Amino acid sequence: MKKSIFSLIAGVLLLGLFYGCSEQSDQASGEIKVGVILGFTGPIESLTPTMASSAELAMKEASDSGALLGGATVTSARADSTCIDSAAATSAAERLVTADKVAAIMGADCSGVTTAIANNVAVPNGVTMISPSATSPALTTIEDKGFFFRTAPSDARQGQVLAQVVMDRGIDKVAVTYTNNDYGKGLSDSFVGAFKALGGTVTTEVPHEDGKADYSAEVSTLSASGASELAVLGYLDQGGRGIIQNALDTGAFSRFILADGMIGQSLIDNVDGDLTGTFGTIPGSDSAGSDMFKEYAKANGIPGDGPYEPESYDAAALLILAMQAGGSADRSSIANYVMSVANAPGEKIYPGELGKALQLLKDGKQVNYEGATNVEFSDVGEASGSYAEKEIGEGKFSDIRFR
Repeated sequence: MKKSIFSLIAGVLLLGLFYGCSEQSDQASGEIKVGVILGFTGPIESLTPTMASSAELAMKEASDSGALLGGATVTSARADSTCIDSAAATSAAERLVTADKVAAIMGADCSGVTTAIANNVAVPNGVTMISPSATSPALTTIEDKGFFFRTAPSDARQGQVLAQVVMDRGIDKVAVTYTNNDYGKGLSDSFVGAFKALGGTVTTEVPHEDGKADYSAEVSTLSASGASELAVLGYLDQGGRGIIQNALDTGAFSRFILADGMIGQSLIDNVDGDLTGTFGTIPGSDSAGSDMFKEYAKANGIPGDGPYEPESYDAAALLILAMQAGGSADRSSIANYVMSVANAPGEKIYPGELGKALQLLKDGKQVNYEGATNVEFSDVGEASGSYAEKEIGEGKFSDIRFR
């Protein structure tokens, strides 16, 4: 009798220990939560709603297929990174991990808050995160222990591409202003270095702070440098837009060179003045997957051609496929399989084909997720990427070419 009682107690204790250590594995037959942390307020707030919707489209697609981990569903738990407040972003991410018990994180967006979340929350808790838009070169070398990935390419590359675009347009002298944070400084360093290497002249580099009411001092310094062209490496809903508005109001500059953080319809809609001819770069491609995503997204109420929408869809899709490849939604398992589903070998998978991919993985086969952005990860888990050159005309951004 004693032996039976002790066996029963031991069994109960072991069962409790098993469930306590496998918090996420219970989700395999029910609901799996994935965090979506983006700047729903702040300097890119006009971009993030459709980024989130794009990621959630991948979650719905996988859930509707019925093929994920024996019929599990994936739902999002949203949180606000603010894009600029690292402390607030860290707190929001902690709530995702502890209260919402997310299996993984799609995000964050801006480089500074992404670094903070990775260092303070994701890596210490063994939570895989894939950012669709954090582009600072510094993220390449963070001590992520294999838990951080990004579907957006590093600004080390964007700076080179943008410099070549500017030179190809016959512009060899520019002034530069950048938002005074990790993203802005890293991108400015990359662009300025590449532009000078191509024979260009940078008359001045002026950092600007977001959230100011008046940018006349910065614009005055930029204008006095003698350049007729201004590169604005900032945020379209914050200081970058303020710089452009003041420059137009004072006649200091009439055309602007933009990087990814400045490209979005809200810039055109909220600047009082003519931006025709303003141009810049943003991650993008003319691949088959890109076209498929545009059609698929539009059919589901998403523009499909907005900034970082395809990268967001791909980030969520990779997390989901990694769960299936490892046969588990356990946090500890997901990171181990991201690279295997992102790169060759395997059958190529495109937007709208997650059900097919999940079935292939269930059957023990391999997949090579191309997605909307031609996903191919480097050995540190980041996309090499291609870029769209865009220009404003007739009240909107249009693609000029891809590089």
